[in-house]
Amino acid sequence: MKHLIDIKNLSIEEIDNLINVAQDIMKNKEKYAKKCEGKKLATLFYEPSTRTRLSFEAAMMELGGNVLGFSSANSSSASKGESVADTVRVIGGYADIIAMRHPKEGAPLVAVMKSEVPIINAGDGGHNHPTQTLTDLLTIQCEKHRLSSLTIGICGDLKFGRTVHSLITAMSRYQNIKFVLISPKELKIPDYIKKDILEKNNIDYCETNNLEEYMSELDILYMTRVQKERFFNEDDYIRLKDYYILNKEKLKNAKKDLCIMHPLPRVNEISTDVDDDERACYFKQAKYGKYIRMALILDLLEVK
Repeated sequence: MKHLIDIKNLSIEEIDNLINVAQDIMKNKEKYAKKCEGKKLATLFYEPSTRTRLSFEAAMMELGGNVLGFSSANSSSASKGESVADTVRVIGGYADIIAMRHPKEGAPLVAVMKSEVPIINAGDGGHNHPTQTLTDLLTIQCEKHRLSSLTIGICGDLKFGRTVHSLITAMSRYQNIKFVLISPKELKIPDYIKKDILEKNNIDYCETNNLEEYMSELDILYMTRVQKERFFNEDDYIRLKDYYILNKEKLKNAKKDLCIMHPLPRVNEISTDVDDDERACYFKQAKYGKYIRMALILDLLEVK
């Protein structure tokens, strides 16, 4: 049985195949409309989510399947003390596949050890968010028509940002990639990402606290919010939350075909005056998420 806990679970060939299927779904929606008829997806979300949970639900519905689940720990038996392992064992008797988000790193791995149905990690704390990474890769492929020979700027919370860690891990497997890591010193990329991913794979990267310094070189600018829920000290959050705000003025030296991405939700880090710029791809990115999740559900359920 296949699961998806970490983007590293997938080979480059498997990622490319998922992207190809997602692109085919976008072109031929009717062809896939009944592929999961009679199948059920359970969404076990112990942590708040809008895009991820609803895109999973929309993905299963557009494949002709059904959805059940909960959207917060308070509305589940977790509030009574039930363990993740027990919940998964029970829900596996009701559903054919489970998408799970949990605030604790490693919780989906515990679920895999006890589950009789495929598990998709929909985010575990500050650790992994592999389906967001697949969404990002599909966005890059659709907008830039390649996943190699790119200079990628990642800006904001690089310390706690699970989307950032997963994206760097995935893109480091493609050819001729350079990262520009933009953050305040308090939110720099963790050393293990630099050592075990970037340096181990001889990936070109630089670190800066200046958003505009490398703007003219970027093919992709990946903005992230400073995540209040990851901070232990509210004063630190307040001090850092508006450290970077992307606006039209800061894009004056950017490439005409720059792709501006953001995993959303946005707070203040991208000004609304950027939304109508043709380089703004973050709302399209959210839509691409539905299609790549459709492809993933088909793959894990082994639906041809």
